[in-house]
Formats: sequence, C-alpha cells, structure tokens
Amino acid sequence: MGDLQGILYVVATPIGNLEDLTLRGLETLKGVDIIAAEDTRRTRILLSRYDIPSRLISYRDQNREKSGMRILSLLEQGGSAALVTDAGTPGLSDPGFHLVRMCVEKGVRVVPVPGPSALASVISVSGMPMDRFLFEGFLPSRPKARRTRLWEIEASGLPFVCHESPVRIIDSLQDMEKILGDREIVVAREMTKMHEEFLRGRISEVAKTLMDRPVRGEFTVAVGGGLRPGLNVDVMEAAKRLLREGVPPSRTASILSELTGTDRRSIYRIVTQVTDQEKGGEHDG
Repeated sequence: MGDLQGILYVVATPIGNLEDLTLRGLETLKGVDIIAAEDTRRTRILLSRYDIPSRLISYRDQNREKSGMRILSLLEQGGSAALVTDAGTPGLSDPGFHLVRMCVEKGVRVVPVPGPSALASVISVSGMPMDRFLFEGFLPSRPKARRTRLWEIEASGLPFVCHESPVRIIDSLQDMEKILGDREIVVAREMTKMHEEFLRGRISEVAKTLMDRPVRGEFTVAVGGGLRPGLNVDVMEAAKRLLREGVPPSRTASILSELTGTDRRSIYRIVTQVTDQEKGGEHDG
C-alpha cells in the first residue's frame, strides 16, 4: 500500500450494475486508508459486494468543509484516500470538486481512476452527433428558472445532456418542446440496471410515451442539437415570451443577441420597447 500514500484517488464507481467497477478501481478501493463517499449507504453496498474493508466516511455538500479538512489532514500526513460519488464519476453533479480543489491548493497529488459515467454512457448509445455538447447536470427545478435556462441552451444551438428526476421528467420534456422545438432525443432510464430502457424519437413522442404509464427510475436525457445562431426569428415576439416568463430585460437582450447574431445594444432597444408596450398595456381598458 506504500505507493498509494499521500494521494487522493478520484474513483468512478458503477452507475447501476456493480460488475462495472474496473479492476483498477477495485484495487484502489481495497488499498486506500479511507473512502470518502457522498452517500455512505449506497457505497457500503458496493464495498460489501467486493468484500472491501476500507474505512468509509461521509463527504457531501452538508459537511464538505469539516470532512474535507479531515481528509486533507490524513493525506498531508502520508495517508491515502479515495473519493467516490453516489454513482459514476466524481466531480459531475456532486460536491467532489471542492475536495479536489482543496488538495490541489495544498499541493496534494490527485489521481483519476476512470470508469463508469452516466454522461458518457448515454452519449455512446445516443446515435446523435455529440462532438460538441453542453452538460447541464440537473436543470433548475423551478419552472421559470428551467425555462430561462432552456432559452439560453436554445441560443447555443448545441446538443446537451442532463439528468432528471421521475417527478419532473414530463414537465421538463414539455418545456423543452415549447422552447427548443421538437428535437431528436434519447431518454435513458435505469442505465445498466435490470430495467434499463432507452426511449428514442422526438421530444413530443417520448413525452407522450411517459405520460401513458407510471414514471419510475433515474433518467439521463440526451437532446440533439438545434439550429445554430444567426436565426431569422421574430425578435419582438421572442422578447415578449421571455419577459412574460420573468427573464430580466438585460438577460433577454443577451439571449436574443446570441440567438440572432444581432448586436446586443440593438436588441436591447427592442426589448426596452417591448417592456414599455407591456407596461402601457397594463393600464389599457
């Protein structure tokens, strides 16, 4: 175990099927002094499956400062640690980057042990061009914030990948269709698990399929790209929609400027005009 000392290993763990743990990941987890886990209950299942005796401690958003200092102290004294997340690769939609940054700032060596990733998995089977894409983690849970973010994604024209909960998946798909258009989509449910399923088609088709049955499981969504910036859109109507969704005028101008390829100041004048019209309309009749 001597060659592990003084190193933080960032270890990818299975997203479902426990047999997806790599040989290197297994040896690392067996050899380190402690394993820092976002959810100790889920990680304990993995450790039990492979009879790994390593000491398990909690590292999550709620305790990351205190737990991070404890881990860093061990590493600076020559100990070894592995960082794991609930499932997949740490640092994506979890608090792992805080610990990595803390170690880097203190000169502690950080080593990746790559492996399973929901992001890479869904892209690999999407059948869509993903040479450039956005990774959104989880879209905002509040409808207004979610729609604002989708407008920003629309302005980029890029495909994107996000996670979604069973509670919000249908609402999110409906918002996507309204704002992005009826793009090509792949919705992955329970990847690598017993009930793994991939729903493919247009957003409207997949949303209808999910509405017609009970919605359960963990979802990762890959959405194909849209039209690129420089679109010929009705800026006045688009500005009205954004403003009515509560998007501030300045941000509305930025979104529409990128979407249309028009100078932001010119767009802002139009947004101001729409704002004045909307205010005037409040007093009509």
